[in-house]
Amino acid sequence: MTTIGVLALQGAVREHARAIEKCGAKALEVKSADDLQKIDGLILPGGESTTMRRLIDTYDMMKPLKRFISVDKPVFGTCAGLILLARKIEGSDDNHIGMMDIVVQRNSYGRQVNSFETSLEIKDVADDFPGVFIRAPHIVSVEEDVEILCEHDGRIVMARQGCMLGCAFHPELTDDSRVMAYFAKMVRASILARIKR
Repeated sequence: MTTIGVLALQGAVREHARAIEKCGAKALEVKSADDLQKIDGLILPGGESTTMRRLIDTYDMMKPLKRFISVDKPVFGTCAGLILLARKIEGSDDNHIGMMDIVVQRNSYGRQVNSFETSLEIKDVADDFPGVFIRAPHIVSVEEDVEILCEHDGRIVMARQGCMLGCAFHPELTDDSRVMAYFAKMVRASILARIKR
């Protein structure tokens, strides 16, 4: 069975695990570098990106996370997870994992009280996905090998680069499993590709 991990240092871990299992994959909470050896794909959940970065450093997981991505194992960053993946964070000289060729802006849609839900058209996924935005970032710009999958009000809110997928909203907070199914399909494709190699 396909096993998808959720980085379980902080954030919406249980919600992601439920969404993974709804797609027919096994969910595993990832709390150490050793856990990365047990999974086929990884989700970086929503939460607070600065806190998550501090915990990644505390548990010596930065190099293992980069190594996981560098061997083309799929990673999906949602909300704060998108910020963790980004090569550059607008207004900051530092990044976190920094492997996806995008620039992100934090809190693009305001504070928690400005949270909202809207219907999104997502390439190859859905034309009516219920996007939940909570203190959401957005993607300011992308490099040429990054595919834009979704925009909302002129802002990029979902993109893919090879084995990396990122979105500004929270697919795990809805009953709609199409975004998670898309990532699960990426994971299964990567397993087949590794077997053929």
